Amino acid sequence: MRIGTFNMINQMYNTGSTKKSGSTAGAGYASFQDEISFSAVGKDMQVAKNALAAVPDVREAKIAELKSRIEAGTYDVSADDFAAKLAATYAARTF
Repeated sequence: MRIGTFNMINQMYNTGSTKKSGSTAGAGYASFQDEISFSAVGKDMQVAKNALAAVPDVREAKIAELKSRIEAGTYDVSADDFAAKLAATYAARTF
């Protein structure tokens, strides 16, 4: 440990002298309690994370509908819509 760092820690905890006294019965020693706090943003992020964990990754109903339409031969993709979405996706990328 660097001496400068030790001095900064010593000042931060305001312990004064670094020498130990002969008695350890509380003379010259400060009592510290650890404390933790979360910001509002951190709490909101935790709520969002928990909500996302509860949502399934795959939308089974949507997949079942598409499978049935494909098997029945009624699923049709518009070439114009596909091209527009492809172009928009390509334009949104940054290289």
